[in-house]
Amino acid sequence: MGLRRSGKSSIQKVVFHKMSPNETLFLESTNKICREDVSNSSFVNFQIWDFPGQIDFFDPTFDYEMIFRGTGALIFVIDSQDDYMEALARLHLTVTRAYKVNPDINFEIFIHKVDGLSDDHKIETQRDIHQRANDDLADAGLEKIHLSFYLTSIYDHSIFEAFSKVVQKLILQLPTLENLLNIFISNSGIEKAFLFDVVSKIYIATDSTPVDMQTYELCCDMIDVVIDISCIYGLKEDGAGTPYDKESTAIIKLNNTTVLYLKEVTKFLALVCFVREECFERKGLIDYNFHCFRKAIHEVFEVRMKVVRSRKHQNQMQKNKRATPNGTPRAPL
Repeated sequence: MGLRRSGKSSIQKVVFHKMSPNETLFLESTNKICREDVSNSSFVNFQIWDFPGQIDFFDPTFDYEMIFRGTGALIFVIDSQDDYMEALARLHLTVTRAYKVNPDINFEIFIHKVDGLSDDHKIETQRDIHQRANDDLADAGLEKIHLSFYLTSIYDHSIFEAFSKVVQKLILQLPTLENLLNIFISNSGIEKAFLFDVVSKIYIATDSTPVDMQTYELCCDMIDVVIDISCIYGLKEDGAGTPYDKESTAIIKLNNTTVLYLKEVTKFLALVCFVREECFERKGLIDYNFHCFRKAIHEVFEVRMKVVRSRKHQNQMQKNKRATPNGTPRAPL
């Protein structure tokens, strides 16, 4: 959500459709609600709703409760290069209404288009927006609402990192994934490891060591290189096959005695590691530990799928109990 021309559709196209940032300059302004399911080609299993800035979804004729009731995260995009007072007013209205409908929503604020600002101006803009937004909530007696703020741009990897943080909050298995990564790197002599969604380049988990932006950018670039080369040389002559499968692996040696190592985890996920050259000499140990890690990841998501199927079955049983065979609802007991 956000005002018109704040960059909402551009973010969606760059992150989930691999559109070049320069191509987004020719996107038309969104004039209707766009709903997109991104679970078909990605591990990230959710729907994205893109709301036009000019639509007043709090109009009495608009059922905003239906939308917010099933929402996991609400991303509000603010154009940092524009006067953001109107955007802050809309943000306050949106957050307060959404919180009343669904107190469990994660509120994520993207301070967008910061590529045109100096470092000092970025920090000052973030501080000002953070202060004003939280003051508005405090004045309304809603201090318990937590807002998360991110500086983003489609011209660097900041938008992917911000989306990674948003998605991680929606993954119930995140503590388990982080624990598995910590065990893996501590037993393999690895400095840093990311579990990536290959399509979107969102990292759904990493180990407990701090994330360095340059490290993350190198991992994203490695995924691009692997997929692009596989598309050119990895497919059969008739174009059959997939550029990313269970045999996908890559090793890139950097000039600072560091090795980048990529391995396929599932058809949607890849593990990208940073290893020192001297530690990479024990590649057999790393590969064995990776095999154990990969097996554990599959078990985690098998449990996840069983839970999802069980919930669907329970919901279907409840619906069947409420209706007679001809579809007429039963009278209450």
